[in-house]
Amino acid sequence: MNHSQWKTRRTRKLLGEQVEESPAYMEAGYAYALGQAVYDRRTEIGLSQTELARRAGMAQPQISNIEGGDSVPTLPLLTRLAKALDSSLTIDLDGDSSAFVFTPHDRRQSDEAPSGGRPSAA
Repeated sequence: MNHSQWKTRRTRKLLGEQVEESPAYMEAGYAYALGQAVYDRRTEIGLSQTELARRAGMAQPQISNIEGGDSVPTLPLLTRLAKALDSSLTIDLDGDSSAFVFTPHDRRQSDEAPSGGRPSAA
C-alpha cells in the first residue's frame, strides 16, 4: 500500500469503515485518560507534581509518567493517589469507552468549582 491509499483511523471511522482497535491501542487510551484525570484534579486543587508525589509517597517523575499516559499505576498506587488528591476515584470501563473521575471528598468544593469531578475519557 502506498501513502496515497493510506487513511487514518479517524478518517476510516468517519467514512463508516470498520476499525479494529488493538489491545495496545486501547490500553494507551486508558493510560492517557487516567493521566488526564490525575492532571485535572491535581491542577484543580493547586498542587504541583512534586507536592502530589510527596503526598502519595512517590517521586515526581512517576507523577509525570502517569499524567503523560506513559505508565499505568497499580490499584494500591491508585488508592494512594486518590487519597493524596483528597478524592475518590471512579473507573468506568464499558466496551469501547472508559471514564476516570476523581470526585472531591469535600462536596462543597465540587459545588463551587464547575470543573470538579469532570470525567476524563478514552
